[in-house]
Amino acid sequence: MELRPPLRPDLVGLEPYGAPQLRVPVVLNVNENPYPPSPAVVADIAAAVAAAARGANRYPERDFPELRQALADYLAVESGADVPAAEIWAGNGSNEVMLHLLQAFGGPGRAVLSWAPTYSMYPEYARDTLTRWVARPRREDFTIDITAAARDIREVRPAVVLLASPNNPTGTALTPDEVAHLATAARGAGPEGADALVVVDEAYAEFRRVRDSSALGLRQDHPNLVVSRTMSKAFGMAGLRLGYMAADTRVVDAVRVVRLPYHLSAITQAAALAALRHRDSLMNQVASLREERDRLHEWFGQHGFTAVLSDANFILFGVLPDRRAVWQGLLDRGVLVREVGPEGYLRVTVGTPEETTQFRSALLEVTGG
Repeated sequence: MELRPPLRPDLVGLEPYGAPQLRVPVVLNVNENPYPPSPAVVADIAAAVAAAARGANRYPERDFPELRQALADYLAVESGADVPAAEIWAGNGSNEVMLHLLQAFGGPGRAVLSWAPTYSMYPEYARDTLTRWVARPRREDFTIDITAAARDIREVRPAVVLLASPNNPTGTALTPDEVAHLATAARGAGPEGADALVVVDEAYAEFRRVRDSSALGLRQDHPNLVVSRTMSKAFGMAGLRLGYMAADTRVVDAVRVVRLPYHLSAITQAAALAALRHRDSLMNQVASLREERDRLHEWFGQHGFTAVLSDANFILFGVLPDRRAVWQGLLDRGVLVREVGPEGYLRVTVGTPEETTQFRSALLEVTGG
């Protein structure tokens, strides 16, 4: 007899999240760093993992204080932010960090608020934690009307406000003043008069054009502000799966309640610590990727495309009469980009100069430019 499992009704017919993973010469669809780790980084990670493996019969350090301190040290260098290690929390990618936050602060009868288009996983975090998802529109240029957004917060009374900055898939970023305005509006605007958490997802923050624009510098005046980061993008460690957040200790203590036991393996902790020891050399790649992004943005304008000004390592471009046909045409020429975001647009990750050259040639062939 065929199995009939008791699937939740709201999950019936849904497909799992995932961008296409295809074997093509030029992969520019999931915002990865195109440069693999150097031999020195690989050797250091391998040695650290080998040492951790020798103690793999024991559970890992549950609260990973050494890693939290290393992440705090990194933020002090990268953003000039003084974040105590006790205010750092990490997970298997920033996805797990976000899920921890909604497990602790969302749930039935509560809402999470954001402004669309934005990261496509946000409504799935809400769905998986039985939290009501509320998305209000962005302006036509994909920025957020901050005055209207403050009204949205007071109207919806969300437990959590999600702000991607730079935003995915548009690449647009919020200024510190805008974040501060929304964090202020969220005080006392949560369920039952609680302070709504304003979570600024800075997965692409290292690529920002204005160096002192991170929301990390606002946390002292806005304790309801949470800033999420990742090692997947700028660090070129997407395969490591290490994301983290800076938050008030009361927020950190709450997510410690809902996390699974020993959720960060000893192998992950060791590899992340080894990668962080090479932060200077890894971050040098970021400057070259920013330059490549800016050159690509200029090229789009020169060839009649609309390109959204980006603070990330990708660019949303259009406007295409049939974006699916363009996506397929690029794929047929060995270039994979992402069909995501507003109708008429595609998103391309900034690759190496050689990859960018192949992408540009293929795009002109497909569009007849």
